[in-house]
Amino acid sequence: MDREPDRPRDLEAAGKLEEAEVGRIFREEYGRSVAALVRVFGDIDVAEDAVQEAFAVALRKWAVDGLPPNPGAWITTTARNRAIDSLRRESRGRELLGEAAVMSPGHVDPGKPEQEGRVQDDRLRLIFTCCHPALAVEAQVALTLRLLGGLSTKEVARSFLVSEPAMAQRIARAKRKIKAARIPYRVPEDHELPGRLRAALAVVYLVYNAGLGSEAELGLCSEAIRLARILIRLMPDEPEVAGLLALLLLTESRRASRARADGSLVLLGDQDRGLWDRDLIDEGQAIVRACLRRDEPGPYQLQAAINAVHADAATMEETDWSQVVALYDQLFAVAPTPVVALNRAIAVGEVHGPAVALALVDELELDNYHPFHATRADLLRRLGRNTEATAAYERAAVLAPTDAEREFLERGGRTSAV
Repeated sequence: MDREPDRPRDLEAAGKLEEAEVGRIFREEYGRSVAALVRVFGDIDVAEDAVQEAFAVALRKWAVDGLPPNPGAWITTTARNRAIDSLRRESRGRELLGEAAVMSPGHVDPGKPEQEGRVQDDRLRLIFTCCHPALAVEAQVALTLRLLGGLSTKEVARSFLVSEPAMAQRIARAKRKIKAARIPYRVPEDHELPGRLRAALAVVYLVYNAGLGSEAELGLCSEAIRLARILIRLMPDEPEVAGLLALLLLTESRRASRARADGSLVLLGDQDRGLWDRDLIDEGQAIVRACLRRDEPGPYQLQAAINAVHADAATMEETDWSQVVALYDQLFAVAPTPVVALNRAIAVGEVHGPAVALALVDELELDNYHPFHATRADLLRRLGRNTEATAAYERAAVLAPTDAEREFLERGGRTSAV
């Protein structure tokens, strides 16, 4: 059976610890610790169990002693020691210790302290292990997102717009396949990288989006950008890797303007563009221009180009919406998904009006996707169909994944293309 990452639940017992701080540490350190232990022991289940136990111990100990200077190192060390103790008590565990790091490049003694240089890219190795071509692409992405970010099966299922039981089965099968096939835990050789590229990029992109959900998870955004930069160094000739990095940088450039002081959301049209990070915009746009010169468009490059157009405009009204629609046309040609169609419809609404956009939106089957209902609500409101708009806002609020989004939609928030 698939294991859930066990977030600390009894937060009242945490004493000195704030709930948000515990959540932040879990999000930032779960994947780092699991990746380090997978390298050491060569077994995903052993790593997950040990890290979950370490967090349980930490919650009790930190409630008394307060946070250690380096919570992540504390979790990893405690988890490694717990795993060693547990494995030594089992015959299979003793065998595993004897062949530790079967999936890693070279033997690692799990009883010795880790060397800093060896572990700095553990999470990238974990991505590539889970993105092995022996696994289905959807399973590759789902498993890595779970292991890297400590996301629950429910959260991963929401990213894929599928049911939680279906996602649990997908993750469990992927883990069994990795163990049965003895898939190595390492960054692939150069000739192997192209076959892992699509899933690896999808993982990094989804990790970034998971980090946008709340202030407690922003470390995932930084981690995604770090991983994208490593992928650029590994694959400098792959335009889609560059496109992904540009997309993340341009999205990140708007962070300071995305929320008000009270935590409520600020959508694109209402953001203070003076708060946008021009250094990130300049870097992202330079990458987009280089991609355009190569003329090998792909989904991430086109999304980055759309964001670059928004970054060029001093106001929402000055946005070149015709260019945005043209870029969405290209994006839909290479990635004809309902979500792309929804975002294209929003842009079409800025050029041809809400009635045309609503007709496009109503053709889509995205009933369990809250931006779909939020978009319908905004278009209905603009058309003066207020009763229908209220119902659509209510449906969007029910489906919204975060409190901030829920509160925004309950107040009758409006959408804007991003």
